[in-house]
Amino acid sequence: MVTVLILLAAVGILVWGFIRARPDGKLGIFAWLQSVVLVLPWLTFFGLFSIGIYLNLAWVLILVLFSTGAYIYLGRQLRSLAEAAAPQKETEPGSAPTQFHRPNGAEAAAAPIETAPADGETTPESPGSKPVTPPAIPTDDLAEIETIFGVDTFFRTETVPYQAGVFFKGNLRGDPEASLTALTAQLENRFDDRYRLFLINGPDEKPAVIVLPSKTDPKPSDRRQQIFAVALAIATFITSLETGALLRDFNLFDQPSRWLEALPTAVAVLTILVVHELGHRWQANRYNIKLSPPFALPAWQIGAFGSLTRFESLLPNRSVLFDISFAGPAASGLLSLAMLFLGLVLSHPGSPYQLPVEFFRASVLVGTLARAVLGDTLQTVDLVDINLLVLMGWLGLVITAINVMPAGRIDGGRMVQAIYGRKIAGRATAVTLVLLTIIALANPIALYWAALILFLQRGEERPCLNDISEPDDTRAILILVILFLMLAILLPLPPNLASRFGIG
Repeated sequence: MVTVLILLAAVGILVWGFIRARPDGKLGIFAWLQSVVLVLPWLTFFGLFSIGIYLNLAWVLILVLFSTGAYIYLGRQLRSLAEAAAPQKETEPGSAPTQFHRPNGAEAAAAPIETAPADGETTPESPGSKPVTPPAIPTDDLAEIETIFGVDTFFRTETVPYQAGVFFKGNLRGDPEASLTALTAQLENRFDDRYRLFLINGPDEKPAVIVLPSKTDPKPSDRRQQIFAVALAIATFITSLETGALLRDFNLFDQPSRWLEALPTAVAVLTILVVHELGHRWQANRYNIKLSPPFALPAWQIGAFGSLTRFESLLPNRSVLFDISFAGPAASGLLSLAMLFLGLVLSHPGSPYQLPVEFFRASVLVGTLARAVLGDTLQTVDLVDINLLVLMGWLGLVITAINVMPAGRIDGGRMVQAIYGRKIAGRATAVTLVLLTIIALANPIALYWAALILFLQRGEERPCLNDISEPDDTRAILILVILFLMLAILLPLPPNLASRFGIG
C-alpha cells in the first residue's frame, strides 16, 4: 500500500510539472522530459513491484543506462534551445536576462530564501513582507558598495535595506560564477574582509545580490558545544551496546556483566558513524570548508540515528554543498553494503545468530541480496543462521538510509537543496515529515526521527555565495540513485511477492 501511494504521489508531481512547463513552450517541455527520464527507472521498478513483478539487477542497470543517456541528450537539446532563444531577449538595464534551468532546479529559481538562522546568526534572505528597517551598514559604506556594480556583471536597479545587510535588485549580465568573482574582488578591494556578497535567486524569479557584514558568518563551535558532542558520543556508545544486547536476547541494564557480548555491535555502529563523518570531512577539506564536531544521535532500537554536523564556513556554490552532503552517506553506505554482503557469504548452518526468515521481507534491498547469496535456504528453514556482519551491515544501511531522507538540513535534505533548490527542498521536507508521521502508526522509530528533524533540522541550509549556478548532470543523477537506494532499503517486500521470490 505504501509503495502504491508513493507511486501515485510521484505521478501526480510529474503531471503537475507538465502543467507548469507547458506555458514555456519547447523549453518547458524538454525540461519536463528531463525530469521524467530521471525518475523513470525507479517508477518502473516500483510500479512493476507493486503488481508483483520483480526486475532483477540487470534490468535495473539497463533502465538506469537508458535514463542517463536520455537525460544527457535532452540536456544538450535544452541548452541548444536556450542559446537560440537568448539573443531574442532584451538586455536593456530595465530587463532581466532569461535564466534557463534544468527541470530539477526550475522551481528553485522562484523561491525566496527563507531559512532559520543557526545560533542566532543572520542569513541572506530575500526581503518579503517584513517591515523595512534602517540598514546596519553605514551610509558611506553603502554608497561605496553600490559602485561595485556595472553593466558587465550585475546592473543594480534598486537597493532595499533589511536586517543586518542590504538587498540589491537588478539584472545579472554575465556568467553567475564570473560575475560573483568580479563583484567579490571589488568588494574586498574596498573593504578587505568586512562584508560578504551572495548571488541568489530573488522572490521575483530574478537574480539578486545580498551584502552582509562578515560578523554574520557561521560561528565556530564553542567549548560547551564540543563537550555536548562528546556527551552525545558516549550516549550513542551506550545505546549501541544496548542494541547489541538485544540482538543477543538480553537486557544490558539487567545484566551489565555481559557487556562484552554486545561490544562488537557497538564497535560496528560507531565504525559506520565514523566512516560517514570521514566522508563528509574528506570533501570539506577538499573545498577548505570547516565543519562542526559531529553531534551523534543515540537511539535505543538501532543504536544511533546518525549524527548532525553544522557548516562553520560559507559554501561557495551548490555543487560544494552536494559533494560534502553526498560523501558521508556514500562512504557509510558502501561500508555497510560490503559488511552485509560479506556477512551473507560467511553465513552457514551453525552461525551464531539466527533470524526468522520473515525478517528478510523487511527490506527490498536486503531481501533481494539475501535471496541471491543464500539461495533456497530462505525457503527451506524458519530460522536462518547468519553471521554477525549481516546484522551490522543491515543496521548501517538503515542508519544511512534515514539520513538521506529528503528533509531539512540532514544529508538528504541538503542534497535536494543543492540539486533542486530551496523551494523544492522545503516542499520535500514537508512531504517527508507527513510520511514519517503516517509510518509512525506502525513503527515508532519513524516518529522519533520526524521529531528530531522537526525540532532540530527543519529549515533549509543557508544559501551559498553563488546560489544560482546549478550542479552538473552527474550530481543530478547521483541524487536519484541514492534516493532510489534509500527507498529500496526502507521499503518492505509485500508478503505475496516475497513468497513468489522465494523468501519464506
